[in-house]
Amino acid sequence: MPIALLALAIGAFGIGTTEFVIMGLLPEVAGDFDVSIPTAGFLVTGYALGVVVGAPLMTALGTKISRKRMLMLLMGLFVVGNLLSAVAPAFGVMAVGRIVASFAHGAFFGIGSVVAADLVAPEKKAGAISMMFTGLTIANVVGVPLGTSIGQSLGWRTTFFLVAALGVIGLAGIAKLVPDIPKPEGVHLIHELAAFRNAQVLLAMAMTVLGFGGVFAAITYIAPMMTEVAGFADSSVTWLLVLFGLGMVGGNLLGGRFADRALMPMLYVSLGALALVLAAFTFTAHNKVAAAVSIALVGALGFATVPPLQKRVLDHAAGAPTLASAVNIGAFNLGNALSAWLGGLVISAGLGYTAPNWVGAILAGSALVLAVLSAALERRDARRGHDGATTGPAPAFTGRH
Repeated sequence: MPIALLALAIGAFGIGTTEFVIMGLLPEVAGDFDVSIPTAGFLVTGYALGVVVGAPLMTALGTKISRKRMLMLLMGLFVVGNLLSAVAPAFGVMAVGRIVASFAHGAFFGIGSVVAADLVAPEKKAGAISMMFTGLTIANVVGVPLGTSIGQSLGWRTTFFLVAALGVIGLAGIAKLVPDIPKPEGVHLIHELAAFRNAQVLLAMAMTVLGFGGVFAAITYIAPMMTEVAGFADSSVTWLLVLFGLGMVGGNLLGGRFADRALMPMLYVSLGALALVLAAFTFTAHNKVAAAVSIALVGALGFATVPPLQKRVLDHAAGAPTLASAVNIGAFNLGNALSAWLGGLVISAGLGYTAPNWVGAILAGSALVLAVLSAALERRDARRGHDGATTGPAPAFTGRH
């Protein structure tokens, strides 16, 4: 794999750290600004919504410049947002800093996926994408626990200063290591938007929302589930999240490896197994060992879907993939927000802290149904003799009308 992927992975590590580390620092931030924990929670939901909005917006704004330069600008925006959060004199200013940083998130992973895929041979594209996303998964194993510990001992502002420094390292790495790959000639915003007329692109995005939503339905409420149901101490939650992160790392690498060989079978297996593990988690949550194993499996199976889904979007929007790729990253965060809301509803209805696992199982099962439907439509179009985006990569746009 090209060394340029290391620079992309470093940027992904910083972005993953800033996205999730706030969850462990909410009490410190809330106390510093004298706001309630639910109010401080807006720093989480606001970031997720910022990704959903920022992914297409920033990608559209970047259609006029090279992908390398856009990646550098996005890392610069990421640094500014985290510095603003670190020095924020009031809660509102920190919220703005979080949203500024979130605007870099979706476009970075979307454009970065296209760049990573362009750096390798066609049969290695999913593996290259997974290498970039490894930075995000490792952030959950190393960056988030370490950032939480530093924030609790040295102050939460120190954590955000360090995350900004990671952004500077990522920016320098991209400037030095990522080649300036020219954009395809004649590709404009109208061509990028045309990808959304492809049913396979939309189905892949729907699978992203539902599949990864299944993961976060359970993980969002992992702390009360593990302490109130499994009987873990509060201090154990951090290490359970590390276990979840280790599962993410392994699943991401396996997903990238096998998606290059058999993409749709990889999706069938990972989504089907994810639905089963989430359903079983309702029962395994009552046993410490079984609960810990379930958490690792949810992380592994959930992230095993990421490289194949991202590659599927790139394949079916091959002529102009950048915007579709970025919007698919926003779809992950939309799934997070949707599943967290649904999980909260079933808990509020009095169904208990394990009820979100059933929500996750239903969401993952629905994604599996869409995967089967997507493959059936593809086979039908192949039998009809269609070509282009419905049966394989779309032809590159030439700019001619």
